[in-house]
Amino acid sequence: MPDHLPTDPRLHLLFDLLAWGAGFAMARFLYHWRLREVGDRIAAKLTVGYVVALVVGAILGAVLLGSAYSLRQGVPHLSHSVAGALAGAIVAIELYKAFAGIEGSTGVIWVGSLCVGIAVGRLGCLFAGLADDTYGIPTSLPWGIDLGDGIARHPVQLYESASMLGFLAVYLIALRRRAAWTTTRAFYWFVGWYAAQRFVWEFFKPYPRLIGPLDIFQLCALGLLAYAWWFDARTRHRSPPQD
Repeated sequence: MPDHLPTDPRLHLLFDLLAWGAGFAMARFLYHWRLREVGDRIAAKLTVGYVVALVVGAILGAVLLGSAYSLRQGVPHLSHSVAGALAGAIVAIELYKAFAGIEGSTGVIWVGSLCVGIAVGRLGCLFAGLADDTYGIPTSLPWGIDLGDGIARHPVQLYESASMLGFLAVYLIALRRRAAWTTTRAFYWFVGWYAAQRFVWEFFKPYPRLIGPLDIFQLCALGLLAYAWWFDARTRHRSPPQD
């Protein structure tokens, strides 16, 4: 049996702050390193309305999806979800862009910061322990982690952190080589990867299934995958990649 991992729900806030800080630092680094030109070009298109749509969409998506799950628990409560925030922001921004006549991806400048933010934030979910309600199902694998109840569980939070850091590494290598997709379709690749890995890890969580073997977060992931595939294909059709 693995050793008990010290946990405290208050650590979630600390890691949330660290995630925001790390994401901001990554955004600044990438802007000055490789994304200044594309960043300035995107910034010239944006207005206050864009920012409002982004913030409102992310907050509503996070609360609606997270609470759709948590309100069905034994002790109903409001909650939030990273997947919901991403989905809500995407819906709001794409609607705003269609209304404002803005073309092209505006999310490419945030790919690195989103990857590192999610990776750090998921560590907060792990160290928050069972109270965070994001733990994995029991496992006999040697890397199972005991969160305090004497049960070795899949460290699904670490799975997701590692997945996002893996994508970040691929993205940074491609950005160093100036691959064309890093400044045109990177956001769609990020969304697709996030959705795919999230879909897989949900099978290792004790969440109630909504449709067949799928829970509510997997249904959201499928929607994100469809979005990523469609918009990536549309972008490639309009501007054939050079990489």
